Amino acid sequence: MSTAPSAGTVVGRTLGTLRDNRAFRLLWFSNLFFFGGVWTQTLVLGWLAYETTHSDFLVAVFTAVRLAPLLLGPFAGAFADRQNRVRLLIIAASWALVAVSTVATLASLGKAPYWVLVVGGLAIGLAQSPSQPARASLVMDLVGRNNISNANALNSMALNMTQVIGPAVGGLMITGLGAPAALWVSTFWYGVSLVALLPLRAFGQVVGGHTESAVRMVTSGLREIARNRLASTVLLVTLAANTMLWPVAQSFMPVFAQESLGLDAAGLGWLLTCAGVGGLAGSLVIAWLGDFRFKGGLFVVGTALWGALWALFALSHNVMVSFVLMTAIGVMSAAFGVLQTTLLLMTTPEPLHGRALGVQELAIGIMPVASLALGAFAEHYGVNVTTFVSAVLLVTALAGLALWTPSLLRYSGKQLP
Repeated sequence: MSTAPSAGTVVGRTLGTLRDNRAFRLLWFSNLFFFGGVWTQTLVLGWLAYETTHSDFLVAVFTAVRLAPLLLGPFAGAFADRQNRVRLLIIAASWALVAVSTVATLASLGKAPYWVLVVGGLAIGLAQSPSQPARASLVMDLVGRNNISNANALNSMALNMTQVIGPAVGGLMITGLGAPAALWVSTFWYGVSLVALLPLRAFGQVVGGHTESAVRMVTSGLREIARNRLASTVLLVTLAANTMLWPVAQSFMPVFAQESLGLDAAGLGWLLTCAGVGGLAGSLVIAWLGDFRFKGGLFVVGTALWGALWALFALSHNVMVSFVLMTAIGVMSAAFGVLQTTLLLMTTPEPLHGRALGVQELAIGIMPVASLALGAFAEHYGVNVTTFVSAVLLVTALAGLALWTPSLLRYSGKQLP
């Protein structure tokens, strides 16, 4: 007679890589605090940008500038394939610490007009975005192919834990103590992230012995990825999501909070916390599933459901309904957030991982341009109409990609394609 797994078995399976691999555990804690800083300063700077300008378009401009370093993705990926990945992350965390503390100091002195927020957002983006290929490819180095799905889900869980805590703390601190205090919290989080990376300096060595120039590495990597149908389709899903809906989540949440739902900064923090709770739940489920079948199918279908939920959120003007929908959006975002990186690592050879993830950063890097376009559209038609139309277009694009590469729906990642 079969019996249900015990709670201890479920927890052990869910947290297996985190429990058994000390090096990954240190990276996980570093990621936890790094993204805690990211979420807190994203909310605070976005709120300040809207409070300073009261313009949907200028908030979108701020977001576009903050995300512009994503366009460096292919070259960041080439560096991740030819440089020590841990060293790159230590440099990024140090830069973030200096950048946020500078903006926090200016804000504390009352010398942070809109242009300072824009420059500060760019500086912080230069710490976050170019380091992502090294951060994501280092996971495969530490845990191996069979554990990559569990490890990426645990990393996503860390991200969503910070999305639960960071916006709530940031929103409450803006209301109670002011924006500069919330920015100093970000500074502390980046500092802890840096300290957690220091014991990992023996890891992250170069794989493949690349000697050609960065430009040549980028072009050869692009050719290899273009010939890989599964990897290309995964990247196209990433491109579609970051063109149509992620700019909404990055740019317009302060506008939704104030104009559609009548929320203050604390309410905005709780709205984003709902997304974090949902994302945490979704990531825990994927971590528990481990090396499961049909990863590609969950990726495509889950992303489509995520888009459909955004369409419903755009139609809602009820605070409680919006909180519930944002929680559900968070749950489905885990399918996209975890599996886009997992599938890209599984469908490409190891010496190409950094560049593949760099191209992913470039696909994500469409967000600055998309933010400007959606911001201009929202200026005329409102964020609700803009979000609804974008969500419907995303679902349509995903249906087309599923028809173009049906093998992705069946892909389980047991071997390279």
